[in-house]
Amino acid sequence: MLYHLSRYLDEWDIPGMGMFGYVSFRALMALILSLVISMVAGEYFIKFMRSRNHIEGARDASIDPYGVQKKGVPSMGGIVILMAVLLPALLFCKLTNIYVNLLIVTLLWFGLLGFLDDIIKLRGDKDGLKPRYKMLGQLILGTVVGIALWLSPQAVVRENVTREIGQKEVVYHKSEARKSTVTTVPFLKNNNLDYNSPFSWIKNGTVKRACGWILFILVTTFVITAVSNGANLNDGMDGMCAGNSAIIGIALGILAYVSGHIQFASYLNVMYISGTEEVVIFLCAFVGSLIGFLWYNAYPAKVFMGDTGSLAIGGVIAVTAVIIHKELMLPILCGIFLMESVSVILQVAYAKQGNKRGLKWRVFKRAPFHDHYRHKMEPGVKYLIKNPKGLLFESMITTRFWIITIILAAITLLTLKIR
Repeated sequence: MLYHLSRYLDEWDIPGMGMFGYVSFRALMALILSLVISMVAGEYFIKFMRSRNHIEGARDASIDPYGVQKKGVPSMGGIVILMAVLLPALLFCKLTNIYVNLLIVTLLWFGLLGFLDDIIKLRGDKDGLKPRYKMLGQLILGTVVGIALWLSPQAVVRENVTREIGQKEVVYHKSEARKSTVTTVPFLKNNNLDYNSPFSWIKNGTVKRACGWILFILVTTFVITAVSNGANLNDGMDGMCAGNSAIIGIALGILAYVSGHIQFASYLNVMYISGTEEVVIFLCAFVGSLIGFLWYNAYPAKVFMGDTGSLAIGGVIAVTAVIIHKELMLPILCGIFLMESVSVILQVAYAKQGNKRGLKWRVFKRAPFHDHYRHKMEPGVKYLIKNPKGLLFESMITTRFWIITIILAAITLLTLKIR
């Protein structure tokens, strides 16, 4: 909004309006504003929720081995995160940019989905929104994003063209902007994968491209569903999901900036995607809101984000990766989310096998994986993984998971050069 206003005012030679033309200026302004909104609004939100008695009653000393009480802590703090992202994005992003529009829709859609889940829980149903409805909402959003990127004339890429000079391949110019189903694959020399490739046997070019886009939409839907669920599972300790997601957001911001900068894209031999510089501004607001939220969500938390926050966070991360054609890097970058999801799947599958034999089998002491470190082993249960036998402080577990995410983010960025 301010960007478009500044373009108009700049025509009247009003001093300072040219600053809004710089991505770096708008990105830093979005970061600062989101941080301030999150910190200021967080305090008022906590007071409001307590005054209405909208508090979490399930998290108490029974899930903390050291007896830290968490009764009476307000949930649904994701509303603060959503507001702190949305306002700076509307003010500083180009609102005609398809990528920004998709991210705003994702934020609001998943925020609404999580809000419904949290409201149902606050009214006494601990199961919240039925899984099939939650899954349906995720599938709808994934399909909408995939189709929008297929049909939008703004969603184009310019791939690198190389030639061999001696024993080296050198990038010498970019191809023409075109619709593309190509995505980046880490650690491979020619690190692009085309979703059209499995359909190379189809002779009709139009049908072949349509099949490639359909596969792209299916992958997009799967990625969005998987990452949003992974973020939701990771939200089980104070500051865990917010801290991990902020780190992931910074890494995605770097990737988006590189993809939207033609010189850097050429140097690193990655696809040049015009318009993703606006995604950087949105991600700065995203990161700022999460850091500001940590002011109240760090251990011991004064507010929980709830599904309102965790689902929206996962959705934004997944859609951003799809926009910049880096969705296949998410298993590395979001390794913590992946580990949380896999731990639940393994725990359920192993427990079912034990039940068939009349035995209590578990892979971990608890699932998702982060709970494994703060629970004791139960008598009569056979555990596949017993270490550590002692218990860890919640703050220590959270900090270690942050460190792991930082390492994974660094590895993800290194894949741009390691092929």
